[in-house]
Amino acid sequence: MSEAKRSLNFIEQIIEEDLKSEYKKEDLKFRFPPEPNGYLHIGHASSICLNFGLGEKYNAPVNLRFDDTNPIKEEQEFVDAIKRDVEWLGFKWAKECYASDYFQQLYDWAVELIKEGHAYVDSQASEAIAEQKGTPTEPGKESPYRNRSVEENLELFEQMKNGQTAEGAHVLRAKIDMASPNMLMRDPVMYRILHKNHHRTKDSWKIYPMYDWAHGESDFIERVSHSFCTLEFLPHRELYNWFVEKVSKPGELKPKQREFARRNLSHTVVSKRKLLQLVEKGVVKSWDDPRMPTISGLRRRGYTPDSIRNFAESIGVGKRENIIDVAHLEFCAREDLNKTAPRVMAVLDPVKLVITNYEEGKEEWLEAENNPEDESAGTRKLPFSRELYVEQEDFKESANRKFFRLTLGKEVRLKNAYIIKGEEVIKDDNGNIVEIHCTYDPKSKSGSGSPESLRKVKGTLHWVSVKHAIEAEVRLYDRLFSEETPDADKEKDFVDLINPESLQVIKGYLEPSLQEAGVEEKVQFQRIGYFCVDKESTKQKLIFNRTVTLRDSWAKKSGD
Repeated sequence: MSEAKRSLNFIEQIIEEDLKSEYKKEDLKFRFPPEPNGYLHIGHASSICLNFGLGEKYNAPVNLRFDDTNPIKEEQEFVDAIKRDVEWLGFKWAKECYASDYFQQLYDWAVELIKEGHAYVDSQASEAIAEQKGTPTEPGKESPYRNRSVEENLELFEQMKNGQTAEGAHVLRAKIDMASPNMLMRDPVMYRILHKNHHRTKDSWKIYPMYDWAHGESDFIERVSHSFCTLEFLPHRELYNWFVEKVSKPGELKPKQREFARRNLSHTVVSKRKLLQLVEKGVVKSWDDPRMPTISGLRRRGYTPDSIRNFAESIGVGKRENIIDVAHLEFCAREDLNKTAPRVMAVLDPVKLVITNYEEGKEEWLEAENNPEDESAGTRKLPFSRELYVEQEDFKESANRKFFRLTLGKEVRLKNAYIIKGEEVIKDDNGNIVEIHCTYDPKSKSGSGSPESLRKVKGTLHWVSVKHAIEAEVRLYDRLFSEETPDADKEKDFVDLINPESLQVIKGYLEPSLQEAGVEEKVQFQRIGYFCVDKESTKQKLIFNRTVTLRDSWAKKSGD
């Protein structure tokens, strides 16, 4: 077996086997079929990457099809967001399709099923239908309306379509087998009455197809060869095939449904229903809140398309569901941003540092590299002056030998600048340090090549010139939930497990090169983490979102 064969995942193996039997390469066509009832999340990103990745691998078209069969929950906002997300991830669809494009064809086929005795109108309440379904170990009971005449079924179905019947008065059901061991085959509902406006078809339809009826038939209409979905749809495969069989002709290529395991992410939820709750209850501000696992939220937080695609590729596709540690997603972000994000200086918990032997009023502009991982990124100029901000945690009045940052009587280097030595501290009436006084070695300038500049010191600090610093709002985002699996315990409300420190808003001081930073621009605040400019940011009020810290801080918390 060749190396290429060994590296195929099981879905690619299915395609390769099909190409050896009933499929030609030109028959291959895939689709990504979201329901426009919410924003896409990281789980959808894996499905997007799978389907569009197969399209790229086999040079086959991939449709973006919206399974828009539920006007109660679907909105144009969600359609627009989904298209934006797929494009942002770097994929192009062959055709933009909608299940609603096929409403007339689906209706016509339903009429044919009625005529052939494969569907009937049931006038029972939904509760009675559910009760008659039986259990996995007990067969269901036939509806008293199951043997209505074809003529009566056609007449009632047309009345349903024309809006002449009330919501809930009737449903159209497929006539299959009420004793089937697969409960989905026990006369599933195909249509329900909804007097609701659809985001595309407006008020032209009063009945709407159920997902199982519309989904497979849409695949068939579009000549999709392979319909890949998550494992929850495995029991639906038999029904999918039954419906397609009823509308296809002998010899026609039928779409093949196959399933892969959903990948759940730790410290979050990926149920659209639960994500909607977070939005509606005000736990987060919006679907694209940077704490949300939505693609739009991850984008706003500063994740790159490559980092998400790399994440999807690294976890692969499998046949068993499992939980992926969110730390792996964060690792993918760090790995990508490390290559591309310019290094800048920002101080988020400032204390003033005064270089007492530096001339008052003097300033100089120092050379700083933009990204040591990318030589082509070049350099920039940084202003340096007598008064600087440094991080409070970078100074201790007295420290042990393992503390390699600034303390009294010891030397450290200021990044891209000079070696300084702690001399004294100035405190307020409460004993808090308000200023650190230092001296500097004028001959120790970074990059000067002087013997003094080559002197080894153990610590290097980042800093910002007080005179030139830009104030910015910095939003420190963290994991949304404090528990690894917040929705695992059915006795607890998952909303009660929100991490109270999932967002902290502070004031930061930034180097002046960031004054012109544009929305979604990504940088590394040296020694702190990766950040990006939020969409609410303006030149008058800069706002930066933390994407990820430089290292996994949660590993420390858990004692790893």
